[in-house]
Amino acid sequence: MKAAQAVSQANVAVRTSDGREFGDSLAVEEPLEIRLGFPDGTHKAISITMRTPGDDAELAAGFLFTEGIITSPDQIKQIRHCGLKIGANKGTLDRASALNSNTIRVDLNDGIDLDLKRLERNFYTTSSCGVCGKASIEALATGVKQIDCDLKIAADLVHSLPKKLREAQAVFETTGGLHASALFNADGSLDIVREDVGRHNALDKVIGTKFMTNETPLSDKILLVSGRASFELVQKALMAGIPGLAAVGAPSSLAVELASEYGMTLVGFVRDGRFNIYCGEKRITSK
Repeated sequence: MKAAQAVSQANVAVRTSDGREFGDSLAVEEPLEIRLGFPDGTHKAISITMRTPGDDAELAAGFLFTEGIITSPDQIKQIRHCGLKIGANKGTLDRASALNSNTIRVDLNDGIDLDLKRLERNFYTTSSCGVCGKASIEALATGVKQIDCDLKIAADLVHSLPKKLREAQAVFETTGGLHASALFNADGSLDIVREDVGRHNALDKVIGTKFMTNETPLSDKILLVSGRASFELVQKALMAGIPGLAAVGAPSSLAVELASEYGMTLVGFVRDGRFNIYCGEKRITSK
Protein backbone atom coordinates (compact mmCIF):
# COMPACT_ATOMS: atom_id res chain seq x y z
CA MET A 1 0.00 0.00 0.00
CA LYS A 2 1.27 3.45 -0.87
CA ALA A 3 0.84 6.52 1.31
CA ALA A 4 -2.00 8.70 0.08
CA GLN A 5 -1.64 12.46 0.00
CA ALA A 6 1.98 12.29 1.18
CA VAL A 7 3.42 15.75 1.77
CA SER A 8 6.84 16.13 0.14
CA GLN A 9 7.34 19.87 0.69
CA ALA A 10 6.49 22.39 3.38
CA ASN A 11 6.06 26.15 3.28
CA VAL A 12 7.84 28.30 5.85
CA ALA A 13 8.34 32.01 6.49
CA VAL A 14 11.97 33.14 6.34
CA ARG A 15 13.87 36.36 6.75
CA THR A 16 16.93 37.30 4.70
CA SER A 17 20.09 38.84 6.16
CA ASP A 18 18.96 42.28 4.98
CA GLY A 19 15.61 41.99 6.75
CA ARG A 20 13.29 40.97 3.87
CA GLU A 21 10.60 38.38 4.59
CA PHE A 22 9.25 35.82 2.14
CA GLY A 23 7.77 32.33 1.94
CA ASP A 24 10.06 29.43 1.12
CA SER A 25 9.40 25.79 0.24
CA LEU A 26 11.40 23.05 1.99
CA ALA A 27 11.69 19.35 1.27
CA VAL A 28 9.98 17.35 4.02
CA GLU A 29 12.20 15.02 6.04
CA GLU A 30 10.62 12.52 8.42
CA PRO A 31 11.71 9.19 9.91
CA LEU A 32 10.37 5.94 8.52
CA GLU A 33 10.58 2.77 10.57
CA ILE A 34 10.52 -0.37 8.43
CA ARG A 35 9.23 -3.48 10.17
CA LEU A 36 9.05 -7.11 9.06
CA GLY A 37 5.89 -9.05 9.87
CA PHE A 38 6.20 -12.82 10.19
CA PRO A 39 3.50 -15.47 9.57
CA ASP A 40 3.29 -16.30 13.28
CA GLY A 41 2.06 -12.76 13.99
CA THR A 42 5.33 -11.39 15.38
CA HIS A 43 7.07 -8.42 13.82
CA LYS A 44 10.52 -6.87 14.07
CA ALA A 45 11.86 -3.38 13.40
CA ILE A 46 14.85 -3.60 11.05
CA SER A 47 15.49 -0.05 9.85
CA ILE A 48 14.89 3.59 10.61
CA THR A 49 15.68 5.94 7.78
CA MET A 50 15.14 9.67 7.32
CA ARG A 51 13.14 10.06 4.13
CA THR A 52 10.80 12.32 2.19
CA PRO A 53 7.27 10.84 2.57
CA GLY A 54 5.82 9.21 -0.53
CA ASP A 55 6.41 5.84 -2.21
CA ASP A 56 7.02 4.37 1.25
CA ALA A 57 5.95 0.85 0.22
CA GLU A 58 8.37 0.90 -2.70
CA LEU A 59 11.09 2.29 -0.44
CA ALA A 60 10.58 -0.55 2.04
CA ALA A 61 10.50 -3.23 -0.67
CA GLY A 62 13.54 -1.76 -2.39
CA PHE A 63 15.47 -1.62 0.87
CA LEU A 64 14.70 -5.25 1.71
CA PHE A 65 15.64 -6.37 -1.80
CA THR A 66 18.85 -4.38 -2.16
CA GLU A 67 19.97 -5.44 1.31
CA GLY A 68 19.52 -9.09 0.32
CA ILE A 69 16.80 -9.82 2.86
CA ILE A 70 14.16 -10.80 0.30
CA THR A 71 14.64 -11.93 -3.29
CA SER A 72 11.16 -11.99 -4.83
CA PRO A 73 7.96 -9.93 -4.55
CA ASP A 74 6.14 -13.25 -4.10
CA GLN A 75 7.63 -13.39 -0.61
CA ILE A 76 5.57 -10.35 0.38
CA LYS A 77 2.01 -10.84 1.60
CA GLN A 78 1.23 -7.16 2.06
CA ILE A 79 2.82 -3.81 2.84
CA ARG A 80 0.92 -1.39 5.04
CA HIS A 81 1.42 1.67 7.17
CA CYS A 82 0.72 1.29 10.86
CA GLY A 83 0.90 3.36 14.02
CA LEU A 84 0.62 7.13 14.25
CA LYS A 85 2.14 9.90 12.24
CA ILE A 86 4.39 12.06 14.40
CA GLY A 87 2.24 14.66 16.11
CA ALA A 88 -1.05 12.85 15.46
CA ASN A 89 -3.58 12.63 18.27
CA LYS A 90 -4.47 9.03 19.03
CA GLY A 91 -8.03 9.96 19.92
CA THR A 92 -8.70 11.67 16.58
CA LEU A 93 -6.73 9.39 14.29
CA ASP A 94 -8.42 8.93 10.93
CA ARG A 95 -7.61 6.69 7.97
CA ALA A 96 -5.59 9.37 6.16
CA SER A 97 -3.33 9.78 9.19
CA ALA A 98 -2.78 6.03 9.38
CA LEU A 99 -1.85 5.89 5.71
CA ASN A 100 0.68 8.65 6.23
CA SER A 101 2.22 7.26 9.42
CA ASN A 102 5.95 6.97 9.86
CA THR A 103 5.95 3.20 10.38
CA ILE A 104 5.51 0.71 7.56
CA ARG A 105 5.23 -3.05 7.93
CA VAL A 106 6.14 -5.63 5.31
CA ASP A 107 4.24 -8.84 6.07
CA LEU A 108 5.81 -11.99 4.65
CA ASN A 109 4.17 -15.13 3.31
CA ASP A 110 4.61 -18.57 4.87
CA GLY A 111 7.68 -20.63 4.04
CA ILE A 112 10.13 -17.75 3.61
CA ASP A 113 13.70 -18.64 4.54
CA LEU A 114 15.33 -15.45 5.81
CA ASP A 115 18.89 -14.79 6.93
CA LEU A 116 17.91 -13.88 10.48
CA LYS A 117 21.51 -13.01 11.38
CA ARG A 118 21.32 -10.22 8.85
CA LEU A 119 18.31 -8.83 10.69
CA GLU A 120 20.38 -8.58 13.87
CA ARG A 121 22.69 -6.04 12.28
CA ASN A 122 22.22 -2.34 12.81
CA PHE A 123 20.35 -0.99 9.78
CA TYR A 124 19.95 2.56 11.09
CA THR A 125 20.53 4.99 8.23
CA THR A 126 20.22 8.72 7.88
CA SER A 127 19.48 11.00 4.95
CA SER A 128 23.16 11.76 4.45
CA CYS A 129 24.69 8.33 4.93
CA GLY A 130 23.81 4.70 4.48
CA VAL A 131 26.86 2.45 4.59
CA CYS A 132 28.37 4.03 7.72
CA GLY A 133 25.23 3.15 9.67
CA LYS A 134 25.77 -0.58 9.29
CA ALA A 135 27.17 -2.48 12.24
CA SER A 136 29.93 -4.28 10.36
CA ILE A 137 31.55 -4.46 6.96
CA GLU A 138 30.24 -8.01 6.55
CA ALA A 139 26.74 -6.54 6.20
CA LEU A 140 27.79 -5.22 2.79
CA ALA A 141 27.95 -8.71 1.29
CA THR A 142 24.35 -8.92 0.08
CA GLY A 143 24.61 -11.38 -2.81
CA VAL A 144 25.70 -9.04 -5.61
CA LYS A 145 26.04 -10.88 -8.93
CA GLN A 146 28.26 -10.28 -11.95
CA ILE A 147 26.79 -8.03 -14.65
CA ASP A 148 26.78 -9.84 -17.98
CA CYS A 149 24.89 -8.05 -20.75
CA ASP A 150 25.68 -6.53 -24.14
CA LEU A 151 24.01 -3.14 -23.53
CA LYS A 152 25.71 -0.29 -25.42
CA ILE A 153 25.49 3.29 -24.18
CA ALA A 154 26.09 6.16 -26.60
CA ALA A 155 28.21 9.03 -25.27
CA ASP A 156 25.73 11.61 -26.58
CA LEU A 157 22.96 9.82 -24.72
CA VAL A 158 24.91 10.11 -21.45
CA HIS A 159 25.38 13.85 -22.06
CA SER A 160 21.60 14.27 -22.41
CA LEU A 161 20.60 12.56 -19.16
CA PRO A 162 21.13 15.33 -16.53
CA LYS A 163 18.83 17.75 -18.39
CA LYS A 164 16.12 15.10 -18.65
CA LEU A 165 16.48 14.30 -14.96
CA ARG A 166 16.26 17.93 -13.89
CA GLU A 167 13.13 18.47 -16.00
CA ALA A 168 11.50 15.50 -14.25
CA GLN A 169 12.36 16.65 -10.69
CA ALA A 170 9.13 18.37 -9.70
CA VAL A 171 9.86 18.81 -6.00
CA PHE A 172 13.52 19.78 -6.49
CA GLU A 173 12.34 22.60 -8.75
CA THR A 174 10.55 24.25 -5.83
CA THR A 175 12.77 23.23 -2.90
CA GLY A 176 16.27 22.65 -4.29
CA GLY A 177 16.78 20.15 -1.46
CA LEU A 178 16.31 16.67 -2.85
CA HIS A 179 18.39 13.92 -4.40
CA ALA A 180 17.03 11.98 -7.35
CA SER A 181 17.54 8.62 -9.03
CA ALA A 182 16.24 7.90 -12.51
CA LEU A 183 16.17 4.91 -14.82
CA PHE A 184 16.50 5.47 -18.55
CA ASN A 185 15.90 3.10 -21.42
CA ALA A 186 18.65 2.27 -23.90
CA ASP A 187 17.28 4.91 -26.29
CA GLY A 188 17.59 7.62 -23.64
CA SER A 189 13.89 7.90 -22.81
CA LEU A 190 13.01 8.34 -19.14
CA ASP A 191 11.48 5.29 -17.49
CA ILE A 192 11.09 6.29 -13.83
CA VAL A 193 12.38 8.95 -11.45
CA ARG A 194 12.07 9.29 -7.68
CA GLU A 195 13.17 12.07 -5.31
CA ASP A 196 14.14 11.95 -1.65
CA VAL A 197 16.27 13.78 0.92
CA GLY A 198 18.37 10.59 1.06
CA ARG A 199 20.20 9.51 -2.09
CA HIS A 200 19.97 5.85 -1.11
CA ASN A 201 16.24 6.23 -0.39
CA ALA A 202 15.62 7.70 -3.85
CA LEU A 203 17.31 4.67 -5.40
CA ASP A 204 15.45 2.20 -3.17
CA LYS A 205 12.18 3.80 -4.29
CA VAL A 206 13.14 3.31 -7.94
CA ILE A 207 14.34 -0.25 -7.51
CA GLY A 208 11.47 -1.14 -5.19
CA THR A 209 8.94 -0.02 -7.80
CA LYS A 210 10.53 -2.27 -10.41
CA PHE A 211 10.99 -5.13 -7.95
CA MET A 212 7.31 -5.10 -6.97
CA THR A 213 6.28 -5.41 -10.63
CA ASN A 214 8.69 -8.29 -11.31
CA GLU A 215 10.87 -6.21 -13.65
CA THR A 216 14.24 -7.04 -12.09
CA PRO A 217 16.97 -7.62 -13.11
CA LEU A 218 17.13 -4.27 -14.93
CA SER A 219 19.71 -5.38 -17.49
CA ASP A 220 18.50 -2.99 -20.20
CA LYS A 221 18.47 0.19 -18.09
CA ILE A 222 20.83 3.08 -17.35
CA LEU A 223 20.75 4.66 -13.90
CA LEU A 224 21.48 8.34 -13.28
CA VAL A 225 21.90 9.71 -9.75
CA SER A 226 21.87 13.42 -9.00
CA GLY A 227 24.84 13.49 -6.64
CA ARG A 228 27.94 11.43 -6.08
CA ALA A 229 28.24 7.68 -6.68
CA SER A 230 28.87 5.99 -3.34
CA PHE A 231 29.66 2.35 -2.59
CA GLU A 232 26.09 1.83 -1.41
CA LEU A 233 24.50 3.17 -4.58
CA VAL A 234 26.69 0.91 -6.72
CA GLN A 235 25.82 -2.04 -4.49
CA LYS A 236 22.08 -1.40 -4.76
CA ALA A 237 22.30 -0.95 -8.54
CA LEU A 238 24.22 -4.22 -8.84
CA MET A 239 21.59 -6.02 -6.76
CA ALA A 240 19.02 -4.86 -9.32
CA GLY A 241 21.23 -5.96 -12.23
CA ILE A 242 21.71 -2.44 -13.64
CA PRO A 243 24.68 -2.46 -16.07
CA GLY A 244 25.34 1.28 -16.28
CA LEU A 245 25.43 3.92 -13.55
CA ALA A 246 26.02 7.59 -14.28
CA ALA A 247 26.47 10.23 -11.60
CA VAL A 248 26.37 14.01 -11.79
CA GLY A 249 29.05 14.06 -9.08
CA ALA A 250 32.15 12.08 -8.26
CA PRO A 251 32.38 8.39 -7.41
CA SER A 252 34.22 7.14 -4.36
CA SER A 253 37.22 4.82 -4.64
CA LEU A 254 35.27 1.92 -3.16
CA ALA A 255 32.38 2.53 -5.58
CA VAL A 256 34.77 2.26 -8.53
CA GLU A 257 36.37 -0.87 -7.06
CA LEU A 258 33.01 -2.59 -6.61
CA ALA A 259 31.65 -1.57 -10.01
CA SER A 260 34.82 -2.77 -11.74
CA GLU A 261 34.82 -6.09 -9.89
CA TYR A 262 31.27 -6.91 -10.95
CA GLY A 263 31.34 -5.63 -14.53
CA MET A 264 29.35 -2.42 -14.19
CA THR A 265 29.96 0.66 -16.31
CA LEU A 266 30.44 3.63 -13.99
CA VAL A 267 30.74 7.23 -15.17
CA GLY A 268 30.96 10.39 -13.09
CA PHE A 269 30.93 14.19 -13.42
CA VAL A 270 28.22 13.98 -16.08
CA ARG A 271 27.75 17.69 -16.65
CA ASP A 272 28.78 20.58 -18.88
CA GLY A 273 29.02 18.34 -21.94
CA ARG A 274 31.58 15.92 -20.48
CA PHE A 275 31.95 12.90 -18.21
CA ASN A 276 34.64 10.59 -16.87
CA ILE A 277 34.58 6.82 -17.43
CA TYR A 278 35.86 5.01 -14.34
CA CYS A 279 35.22 1.42 -15.42
CA GLY A 280 33.27 -0.58 -17.99
CA GLU A 281 34.41 1.56 -20.93
CA LYS A 282 33.48 -1.25 -23.37
CA ARG A 283 29.80 -0.28 -23.12
CA ILE A 284 30.35 3.38 -24.06
CA THR A 285 30.14 4.06 -27.80
CA SER A 286 30.76 7.23 -29.78
CA LYS A 287 27.36 7.03 -31.48
